[in-house]
Amino acid sequence: MPRIRLSPSLLLFLLAFATLTVSCRSPQVGEEITVTITTDGTTRKLAVTAGSTVTQAFQTAGIAPGNLDRSEPPLYTVLNNGDSVKLTRVEEVFETEQLVIPFERQLVRNETLPEGETRLVQAGANGLEEVTYRRILEDKVEISKSSVKTVVLNDALPEIVMVGAQSSFTPLNIPGTIAYLAGGNAWIMEDSTANRRIIVSTGDLDGRIFKLSPNGEYLIFTRKSKKPATEEINTLWAVRTKNLEPKPVWLQTYNVIHFAEWIPGTNSVAYSTVEPRSTSPGWQANNDLYRVSLTGGSPRKMLDANSGGVYGWWGMSFSYSTDGKLAYARPDGIGLVDQDGGYLKPLLNITPLNTHSDWAWIPPITWGADGKTLFYVTHAPAPSPIISEESPFFDISATSFSNETAVTMVDSAGMFSYPSASPSRWDGREKIYQIAYLQSIFIEQSETSRYRLMVMDRDGSNSKALFPPTDASGIEPQAPIWSPEPLEGQTGDFIAVVYQGNLWLVDSGSGQAFQVTGDGLINGIDWK
Repeated sequence: MPRIRLSPSLLLFLLAFATLTVSCRSPQVGEEITVTITTDGTTRKLAVTAGSTVTQAFQTAGIAPGNLDRSEPPLYTVLNNGDSVKLTRVEEVFETEQLVIPFERQLVRNETLPEGETRLVQAGANGLEEVTYRRILEDKVEISKSSVKTVVLNDALPEIVMVGAQSSFTPLNIPGTIAYLAGGNAWIMEDSTANRRIIVSTGDLDGRIFKLSPNGEYLIFTRKSKKPATEEINTLWAVRTKNLEPKPVWLQTYNVIHFAEWIPGTNSVAYSTVEPRSTSPGWQANNDLYRVSLTGGSPRKMLDANSGGVYGWWGMSFSYSTDGKLAYARPDGIGLVDQDGGYLKPLLNITPLNTHSDWAWIPPITWGADGKTLFYVTHAPAPSPIISEESPFFDISATSFSNETAVTMVDSAGMFSYPSASPSRWDGREKIYQIAYLQSIFIEQSETSRYRLMVMDRDGSNSKALFPPTDASGIEPQAPIWSPEPLEGQTGDFIAVVYQGNLWLVDSGSGQAFQVTGDGLINGIDWK
């Protein structure tokens, strides 16, 4: 057989290829390799079976990784001879810490004090909260810390200081009692606008309910809840206005948004409730009715919870006549409540307003002084092509229960025109009364428009503008509040309104207006 001669260059190539093949071959089963493991502050070399993963190497070394521990390379990696492995110990630690909540200082302007004088109404007190932190440690070194839960153990109590802001407004004689809400506190004026005193100084009245009893001796009001709003929105309270040191009493009632009113001829209050929600507007209306007595006892149901019709999630409102009839209003209609049977008796369907937002429009309603006529705002149709639910027009109408007729009294008054009936007067032949209402300045934008105070006779005649003057900005939407009776020599009755944060009294006869306060803090009034 002939001999094969290989060239020197080919021999060199074959030798290099053989060397590379031997060096790259996989370790054989049963062989051992050496790896380096670093953990818990120590580094050591370890012999493991060839083909072992990081997890198996830890098992061989007697090391147990925790659920949060981090390995480099990952636990599923197959090791080669000479590889290094590092295990980082990761800990999750929860710690609680109590922190002081500093109290705030509230300054309340008070026109009963001389200018510059101060008086401490309520001493401040720090609150306390418990904060739970989540700490992440890697090899005992903290790399992150975050707050995961906060619980208020004690609310901070604000320091309330009254600062004198005596005004130069001429005192006016007034019949009855005016209650007004300023800076979260309740005040009253009696006999004269110069006689003012605070009756609730907690600083937390939310203004949703603020109503005097028919004789002016009691005031019901709502206060912001100390609980989260998703659990409880507010609470309903009562206070006797005649006491020199009034003490508010909780009426065992909470989550009252749209309605609470004194039941005529009783010392009881009727109210409707909502359920708090985390989504806007913050509640789901129950559209129910309860009554609770100031003399004690548990609330009693008058009307079961119900859907409330179209946009019923927003809620219903109600209104008592002087003789005890109860009317209701909801976004799609008005009617009467059968208080004995506990059911609704619809009177009129109203086209609900599509606000395209998280609120719904409720038609304002009020009874005439004789209890025989119901005044209300209706949603009027608009010319084509505007659809009925988006019409910008709203009229004031009335339904007489004497002759069962309904008439439109004011065209295009505005969605927030709030008709309000005066007390009745004897004119020598019969008892008569007037209707105060608000007229929107911009008819087709009554949702955002300012308004002017108007007055008319009960049949809709003799309508005239009272306040403010045409060259001044209008007033914010609100229900005008009538004086409980006229003053001797006065041509009309006083109507109380809030204008630019101050209380004004307007004579319905002469139109003369008197500014009563100047601190700009008032956001609620009632007069009985």
